[in-house]
Amino acid sequence: MLDGISATMRRGTITAIVGSTGSGKSTLVHLLLGFYEPRTGAVLIDGVDLRRVDLAAWRRAIGYVSQDLFVFNATIAENIALGDDFTPSQIEWAARIAQLHDFVAALPDGYETEIGDRGLRLSGGQCQRLAIARAVVRRPAVLIFDEATSALDNLTERAVYEAIRSLQREAIVIVVAHRLTTVKDADQILVLEAGCLVEQGVHDELLRQHGVYARLYVEDGRGGAEAAPSGNLVPSGETR
Repeated sequence: MLDGISATMRRGTITAIVGSTGSGKSTLVHLLLGFYEPRTGAVLIDGVDLRRVDLAAWRRAIGYVSQDLFVFNATIAENIALGDDFTPSQIEWAARIAQLHDFVAALPDGYETEIGDRGLRLSGGQCQRLAIARAVVRRPAVLIFDEATSALDNLTERAVYEAIRSLQREAIVIVVAHRLTTVKDADQILVLEAGCLVEQGVHDELLRQHGVYARLYVEDGRGGAEAAPSGNLVPSGETR
């Protein structure tokens, strides 16, 4: 259960959500997706209560990459496009953003490679990159990563986040982070504990507070953490 959470997420910014297991991170994401309704307060989209918004249209505006990946027994291109009419260049662009293109280009059949049932022919990290490419190819208004890079090595994860920064100007980017090193440059960091927003700010100022974020940062070996609402969240290009 979340209580008393208030934050604004604007287009062109990256918001990181961190906290220990069970702190409410996934619940907060599910509220933004409209899976739950807050009992008090509201989720506002450009000032409009999400309960008054066309949920199907809202979800189409979101690129969501979760920990639980799904891939189909189809080609890499088909898995990225998911039935939509994207051009080969659009698919390649998304794969480059997700740090997947070099791997695909080295395959004999490239983007026409069949990946097998549940992505049998791909590693866990490659499946995650494919899921990221699937989300970004749609150039969503809101891009949510729910601990979606946990199977990537540190260097690739960092490269993915650096590439995502190129999408910042046109999207609200929300990152639920496991490794805190990846959120150091976020425009704002929300620190959750027991369903409450206990700290909010940027990396350096949160470290100086010597509070929950600083403890999580040290516990993660100076750098991962885990982190829902009855409060007020805001896109206006902002989401609250």
